[in-house]
Amino acid sequence: MKLGYLLVHIRSGPRGEQAVAEVQAAEAAGYDSVWVNESYGSDAVSMLGWLAPQTSTIGLGAAIMPAPARPPAAAAMAGATLDYLSGGRFIFGFGPTGPQVSEGWYGVPYVKPWGRVREYVGIVREILARRGPLEHEGPHYSLPLRGEGTTGQGKALKLNFHPVRSEVPVYLGAIGRKSVELCAELADGWIPAYLDPASWESMWGEHLEAGFEKGGRSRSQLAVSPTVQVAIDGDLETARAGARMRMTLYLGGMGSKQFNFYGELARRMGFGAVADEVQDLFLAGKKEEAFNTVPDEMLDRVCLLGDEEAVGEGLERYAEAGVDRLIAIPVHADPSERLHTIKRLGALAKLSRET
Repeated sequence: MKLGYLLVHIRSGPRGEQAVAEVQAAEAAGYDSVWVNESYGSDAVSMLGWLAPQTSTIGLGAAIMPAPARPPAAAAMAGATLDYLSGGRFIFGFGPTGPQVSEGWYGVPYVKPWGRVREYVGIVREILARRGPLEHEGPHYSLPLRGEGTTGQGKALKLNFHPVRSEVPVYLGAIGRKSVELCAELADGWIPAYLDPASWESMWGEHLEAGFEKGGRSRSQLAVSPTVQVAIDGDLETARAGARMRMTLYLGGMGSKQFNFYGELARRMGFGAVADEVQDLFLAGKKEEAFNTVPDEMLDRVCLLGDEEAVGEGLERYAEAGVDRLIAIPVHADPSERLHTIKRLGALAKLSRET
């Protein structure tokens, strides 16, 4: 099992020299990739462009670039450019985000969001392939754009430089039944959040198999790469509070009362009552009560928090469950403890691979 490292956005993640130190520590420890997320603050493309010249071998992944944020041509151009600047190390990561961000921030209707992602991925791949000038007609995108409200002068164009790779890996961030099926059908990798190694096959197996069958693919063609909050040694009480705070936000504030992907995920894990209570309290402004409602059992199912022995055993559980890459999110607050976790996790993964 490979390791990745998630550098969260500027608002809540490490910044400046500390961010670079963590990424470089991950590279030195043998992590195969660093991933940068994006919502409605700092963007993944700029962050990865900043990291490219400060690293040399580690993959540079977006986790994720929301499809409503950019036209597919802009995403393809950014990806091709980052791949060129990094010597072929870029990895696409796409998803539809949620209705609040899609419509509230990007001004894009949240209608058939995964149909949009399917079409989006196809256009991005077509642009990178450079088989000819791009012409596409679909339910969400028309290129060139013609018809009422246009000049009629749109021209079919082709990416005007040869990319380092004509095929750049595409990962999807998905935690819903149909979205996971789509991921298995056409993506190179899957980035789920809060994946429980003990139950993920029973939760997602049939949807993955349906996607593989539809796409004429096999399990070996999809790199399962969950994000997992990790802390090794140090102030584990504070680290656990950080993990609990993140889960509180996802259950309570990521989405609306009518639409919360993470609440649905919690229900499928058997924590439906917890998810409902956390959201009710969070939306009522009772955030401390919402925080205290998240049980340790829930955290322990999907996080790795403990000493080296405990985390090492947790790594084995993910590997034995068929996970291809674990994307670690260090949750310590102290910079030195974060670096310790990154380095020791790398050492534990190496030891596991060797034995």
